[in-house]
Amino acid sequence: MAKIDKKIYEMLKSEAQADKNKALLSLELLGNFPAGIGDHSTKDFWDNATEALKLLASADERLETLEKYFSSKDTLNEGPTYTTTTT
Repeated sequence: MAKIDKKIYEMLKSEAQADKNKALLSLELLGNFPAGIGDHSTKDFWDNATEALKLLASADERLETLEKYFSSKDTLNEGPTYTTTTT
């Protein structure tokens, strides 16, 4: 089984979750406030809805992949510990 640094895993998971939240919010806004779309054309509305759905599908796929391959302690490396010092 492949291993990944825990900090990279957390960053990738956070990014995918943020994209999922953006997509869900975009779809909600499109459904509740369609007048807020670009120049208010139907094409803009459909394009924005399609873009949000693609982002949602991508985010879900990334979250599923991370869970499937890298969520167990056996697949996460703790990696180096970074500390900062002040002078």
